[in-house]
Amino acid sequence: MFQVQCLKSRTNKPTEFYSKYAIGPFLNGQSTTVGNALRRVLLSNLQGLAITGVRITGIDHEFSTIPNIKEDVIDVLLNLKQIILKGDINEPALARLNVKEAGIILAENIELPSNITLVDPRQYIASLTKKGNLEMEFLIAKGQSYFTGAKVDYTIPERFLAVDAVFMPITKVNFFVETSRNSISFELESLILEIWTNGSIMPDEALSLAAEILENTFGLLKVTNTLSTPSLNIETSVQEEKSEYLETVFIEELELSVQHITV
Repeated sequence: MFQVQCLKSRTNKPTEFYSKYAIGPFLNGQSTTVGNALRRVLLSNLQGLAITGVRITGIDHEFSTIPNIKEDVIDVLLNLKQIILKGDINEPALARLNVKEAGIILAENIELPSNITLVDPRQYIASLTKKGNLEMEFLIAKGQSYFTGAKVDYTIPERFLAVDAVFMPITKVNFFVETSRNSISFELESLILEIWTNGSIMPDEALSLAAEILENTFGLLKVTNTLSTPSLNIETSVQEEKSEYLETVFIEELELSVQHITV
């Protein structure tokens, strides 16, 4: 039975949670195996929410300029990429932004569905230099890993600009092994695991989800029955077939005709 102990936990800022765990005891060599598996699952297989596309009124491509906006379209897309969302959705959802007064536009100005919230409402989007009318519509999806705009471009509606989607809720994972010797005279190990998240998930929840994914994955590898191969019979038949061709035959038994050769 493994024990999981939280050694340290802190919140550096709304988009950075950190926890350090001691997991064990393991037999010598097992900690590295488990640590590698947990690290890969934490970084690649946990799901999150992200903005995958945006429609800006009056803008047809990313190389345009938005009237009365300090930033160009590419800068706005990069700022939208930094917005971290959390929630539970099964299908892509839409969010809207409508600003008319001059000033700084933040993530909190976005009208989100009730089941989606912002991790950092103060995330900067753009600046409206004078009174106008800025309208945006955002496509929010659920996924895992990281997708560039080129990969999600074919999945977004017409007239939407693709945004690089960072679904990964885990920003960094580190682990190392500590060895201790007990009274039975063999070495036991403890896995020290450090997890950083983007604030959309707690580190302990992330660790539990990663362990559950590994458990379900390795559970599929259980062998219920085996199929024996009749290799002995195959080898025997091959040897018998070979022996038929290797049987000794005397030249007298060939009944060759005698030919007279005259000079």
